[in-house]
Amino acid sequence: MPARSLYDYAVIRVVPRVEREEFVNVGVLVSCPAAGLLAAGIELDEARLRALDPGVDVEAVRLHLQAIERICRGGRDAGPIGQLPARARFHWLTAKRSSIIQMSAVHTGRCLQAADIVEHLLERMVRTPRT
Repeated sequence: MPARSLYDYAVIRVVPRVEREEFVNVGVLVSCPAAGLLAAGIELDEARLRALDPGVDVEAVRLHLQAIERICRGGRDAGPIGQLPARARFHWLTAKRSSIIQMSAVHTGRCLQAADIVEHLLERMVRTPRT
């Protein structure tokens, strides 16, 4: 039987009005060092976000979410944080902050295929359940 790999993940949330503490799950951030994986899967549901705050600046939210994806990829276009090792970038991204983009607590799991975990977590944690 193939060995399972440990991974850590956090749910990416948009909190349009921080004082109200209401949020929409918009993605997941996954780190699996054994597989060399640091990835973000993001699916912004504008209708759900506007239900919490009709005046939210969706374009600004998109830019912030794109920055998370760039930091995951690393490299020069990700700025100084993108130059850090993958695990350090994961910890930087999951640090607690009081802003419109927040992360859940970090959770741990085990998987057989690290490449499949982002899709699995998006289905469980982000997408609207099908009836």
